[in-house]
Amino acid sequence: MIWLIISIVAIIALLYWLFMSPKSQVFGKFPYHVKTTEKIVALTFDDGPNEPFTSQIVDFLDNQKIKASFFQVGKCVEKFPATTLKIYKSGHTVGIHSLSHKFSKYFTQPRFRDEINKSQAIIAEVIGVQPRLFRPPWLWRQPFLLLGLKKLNLQPVSGLFCSNLEVAQINAKTIAKHALAKVRPGAIIIFHDGYNSKGGNRSQTVEAVKITVKELQSQGYRFVTVDQLLGVEPYSKQD
Repeated sequence: MIWLIISIVAIIALLYWLFMSPKSQVFGKFPYHVKTTEKIVALTFDDGPNEPFTSQIVDFLDNQKIKASFFQVGKCVEKFPATTLKIYKSGHTVGIHSLSHKFSKYFTQPRFRDEINKSQAIIAEVIGVQPRLFRPPWLWRQPFLLLGLKKLNLQPVSGLFCSNLEVAQINAKTIAKHALAKVRPGAIIIFHDGYNSKGGNRSQTVEAVKITVKELQSQGYRFVTVDQLLGVEPYSKQD
């Protein structure tokens, strides 16, 4: 029985690493960092827009003259289009993070095409350009999805979660401590300004971002957007 339990745990761990680990590249390139000695880091935010927390983060970043990348859920953009436009006009990068953030969609849509196309159209109508950067919810990926992204000329983006406990909105100092422990030159760090497609209180994340930024500045880090870090175009060229 013990060996059976160990085997099951090992299989689950392997499946998680293959399909959801930020560092897994088995099914194709899914960048979570770049190799560099330069002290640069890309701050990214998922699951927004979600007010007032998204604007609080944007206002802080703008005050610090920092540009970041926001991977947004289509249904949330429909709720707060002005926020998405504010992000774009402030010079931050806007990317796609699905339409509904529903895990079940991965099984009914192996290529996730409808979720991607609809969310891209919603964002494009707000900011006037079509995003090329795509981060799947929970960092889930498999061959069909990555192949579909390639055909759609989209760039997949992974990253390291600032803290596995951020979703529970633990103390901001703890979230920041976890995030800082993961930062290396060329890292992509993931915060969440929303929660799936439902919004929710992200006040601790807002404070954690402030703590993280201040500490990284003191360490001499410079902040870049994901497209700058990866050397790719953030938006599709318009005809």
